[in-house]
Amino acid sequence: MLSQADNDALCRVGPGTLMGNLFREYWLPALQSGELPEPDCAPVRIMLLGEELIAFRDTNGVVGLVDNNCPHRRASLFFGRNEESGIRCVYHGWKFDVNGDCIDMPSEPAESNFRDKVKIKAYPCRERNGVIWAYMGPRAVPPALPELEGNMYPNHYISVLFRNNNWMQGIEGEIDTVHAAFLHGGAARPEDLPPQSFRYYMSKHRAGKFNVRETDVGTSYGMYRIAEEDSYYWRIGHLLFPCFAMPPVPTLGEESRFLAYVPMDDEHTLEWSIGPGANEGLGAGFNAGREYLGNGTGWYDRYVIEQNWDNDFQIDREAQRTWKSWSGIAGVRQQDMAMTEGMGPILDRTSEHLGTTDQMIIRTRRRFLQAARALAEDGTPPPGVEQPAAYHKRSGQIVMHRDADWWADTTHLIERFEAKV
Repeated sequence: MLSQADNDALCRVGPGTLMGNLFREYWLPALQSGELPEPDCAPVRIMLLGEELIAFRDTNGVVGLVDNNCPHRRASLFFGRNEESGIRCVYHGWKFDVNGDCIDMPSEPAESNFRDKVKIKAYPCRERNGVIWAYMGPRAVPPALPELEGNMYPNHYISVLFRNNNWMQGIEGEIDTVHAAFLHGGAARPEDLPPQSFRYYMSKHRAGKFNVRETDVGTSYGMYRIAEEDSYYWRIGHLLFPCFAMPPVPTLGEESRFLAYVPMDDEHTLEWSIGPGANEGLGAGFNAGREYLGNGTGWYDRYVIEQNWDNDFQIDREAQRTWKSWSGIAGVRQQDMAMTEGMGPILDRTSEHLGTTDQMIIRTRRRFLQAARALAEDGTPPPGVEQPAAYHKRSGQIVMHRDADWWADTTHLIERFEAKV
């Protein structure tokens, strides 16, 4: 059980917080390239780590991410003019480039050098295969982008989803792999499934046993169930700092998809799913029933879906009662959302009662707190920041002989990496 102080430390991500400072050491997905479709297009409001920011693509196609408020009279730059390699505040005409430099100040006398003394907060951005990454940390020279293979192919899919709860609740759902046998597959019966299939083993033996280990970039788990008399069915997944998860959806080693739970603020999250190929690769049920409302211009108006807390995620009680569905909620992600939002915007972990299948969650929380405190106390770089290749990971399911070592005997599949660096 966590103390209240530790729970608060894990969840708070604003400027100056323990976890917020840790997040700022890393590159984070901020928006899709398509949200800024062309040079000098309309700017976009971005809430990231508790900061209100404005994203724009300048005349040269370069992406800028700057403070929402003009440093002159604090008017919002969302209403600014994106023109001639900068964004211009419409209040008094002050104009800023993607580096935050003031490049025009028409309200001041022509001979004044005041503009050379004024900057706006600006964060470096890098664009890679449809994702615009932002670095909000203190380094003058940012670290290399993490080599997350799913984002390193030109042929890729990207799915983004607004989650109305703290980031930690979302990512803990990804490392709580035992819930898949209940929330997502509770209505499945072994006799209705192909023998010796992964789903067959999962439905036949719903309990599991965990083995958890720390890695250079986070934590990994292997959870096993009985398969045949001489074999176990394993689900192998990873948590990669600061907010990336690789749940065991495909056969181990086949796919390089990852998820990112990017904190907008303490109570709102954007969940990214990124990988090679088309959306069909996400697996049956992943996108089922998901209807987007269309992006608006507000801070929380991006990637909102029709199924949500206000309509109980359109739960079908008849489908639940007749065992057509365990939860009665259509869509894997919608089922997850119902669970995590039902915990409240920020989960009170002091009231939990954790069991043996929560080992990955317990170990990961401890690792986060240790890394964040080491950074705060002596500047120790957190896991993975300076090791982009440590993100060469794949997750998945596999059946192995009972004498096999789940980590040593699968390393060639876990660390399989085919993208060009």
